Amino acid sequence: MEKITSFTIDHLRLVPGLYVSRIDQVEGRPITTFDIRMTNPNEEPVMNTAEVHTIEHLGATFLRNHKIFADKTIYFGPMGCRTGFYLLLAGKYTSEEIVPLMREMFTFIADFEGEVPGACAKDCGNYLDMNLPMAKYLAEKYQKEVLTDITDEQLNYPS
Repeated sequence: MEKITSFTIDHLRLVPGLYVSRIDQVEGRPITTFDIRMTNPNEEPVMNTAEVHTIEHLGATFLRNHKIFADKTIYFGPMGCRTGFYLLLAGKYTSEEIVPLMREMFTFIADFEGEVPGACAKDCGNYLDMNLPMAKYLAEKYQKEVLTDITDEQLNYPS
């Protein structure tokens, strides 16, 4: 069996960043999958499920309400390894093209106050597993360490 694309990336050389993971064609239309890598794989501790879950709720809410990207957002959710998130957008995009969107989204998460959207038993299957303070901290950290002065190394997978 062949390795899937995400398992062919050298995670020993991968740094936190914003990468195009793949571009697929579905019925003749491109779908871009982004790797939003928030922690340094195999070096930093992974994110706990509570903050990952909170970032997922806030990020998905932000993206699906965005004035430009709401109708282009197919999926936003965590990686199983808990080092980041995947974002799937309808269309062909580069990492550089969505840096402004990611800055908006992570600012939204870092500045969020109040009840996390969908964080109740009626709306979510694990609503008690949330950690807004830690989600805000991680969003601000990613904003400062990656998105503010993003480099080519943080936009392109290691070769």
